[in-house]
Amino acid sequence: MKKQIAWRFLLGILSVCVIANPAPAQESEQDEETGPPTFKSSLVSDLKFRSLGPALTSGRIIDIAVDPVKNSTWYVAAASGNVWKTTNAGTTWKPIFDKYGSYSIGSLAVDPNNRMVVWVGTGENNSQRSVGYGDGLYKSIDGGSSFEKVGLENSEHIGMIRIDPRDSDVVYVAAQGPLWASGGDRGLYKTTDGGETWDRVLEIDDDTGVSEVFYDPRNPDVLYAVAYQRRRHVWTLIDGGPGSGVYKSTDTGGTWRKINRGLPNGDKGRIGLAISSINSEVLYAIVEASGDAGGFFRSEDGGEHWSKQSSYVSGSPQYYQEIYADPHKFDRIYSMDTYMMVSEDGGKTFTRLGEQYKHVDNHAMYIDPEDVNHLIIGCDGGLYETWDRGKSYRYFPNLPLT
Repeated sequence: MKKQIAWRFLLGILSVCVIANPAPAQESEQDEETGPPTFKSSLVSDLKFRSLGPALTSGRIIDIAVDPVKNSTWYVAAASGNVWKTTNAGTTWKPIFDKYGSYSIGSLAVDPNNRMVVWVGTGENNSQRSVGYGDGLYKSIDGGSSFEKVGLENSEHIGMIRIDPRDSDVVYVAAQGPLWASGGDRGLYKTTDGGETWDRVLEIDDDTGVSEVFYDPRNPDVLYAVAYQRRRHVWTLIDGGPGSGVYKSTDTGGTWRKINRGLPNGDKGRIGLAISSINSEVLYAIVEASGDAGGFFRSEDGGEHWSKQSSYVSGSPQYYQEIYADPHKFDRIYSMDTYMMVSEDGGKTFTRLGEQYKHVDNHAMYIDPEDVNHLIIGCDGGLYETWDRGKSYRYFPNLPLT
């Protein structure tokens, strides 16, 4: 037995030597005459990559859109990983945006009147030092099977898309504009022909874009827009200025006026806005401002007057600073933050929602209109779902993002 083992060991060493030291003298001479051997693509053309992860955490989810008819169909936007679709509530996923112009996504929207129409705004809607930029706005008319670019190529960062519930051809797009430069496609844009042409209906200045836009849920003629001034440099972020503020239109975007009475007077940074669907006269705003003037504000008259409820702002407003008003319970507001925060009293006090066995750094939320306890949350660690309003979570480890 020992001799057999030794013999096999010797054969193994000889095999390695032969492989490592081939000595075809004639082939060497031939190589000198003909040059190095060519590599044929047919040798590897049938090889395909497959995912080996993620094993622990996924990547930053920046927006979530759910089919208004089939609520097991979700579209999920990754800050640095394109758009993913599931038709079985996350059991399996399909990448639907890999072959288009940007891997960085800022916003999604599904047409409430035609579930096959999906809009994608490219360019992450944050001001981080490590933020990907986009190449405009895309539209699908076949549920994400294919997309066509429909403009705003120089927007670089699209914050939000809103579709008129009465007319699918009317769409508003909040374009933050370039982060590292002035100009570009910056402001609030409107189309009345489904994306064929665009008009900039709200322009502030070359350094101030629009990060959010909302309809009054009872009267879509009334819109609210949030202006955000910022500029990134290698050595700093100028996060705010005189251009930031809240605007209102009562004629479908034809004219706009500032509604900042009661908000901080000085330079403001990023502002997150939400409207109560229970009473649309009630608006909420989380405001970054110079000094200690920022905080959480509430209006009871459609934004005409604001009152400060507390000094709470998110831990890094340029990165979070988005809020959601619960459609089930009046004056309950969720705030995207390092730890998910929730207020039950209109913003006077905030507490942590609870994130046991869940990644932090939250950016997106979907509140089930039929179930107050069912939330889908996107964060830096991927996508999570809770059926008990944050007491426990289901994690989706099958989104291969990082």
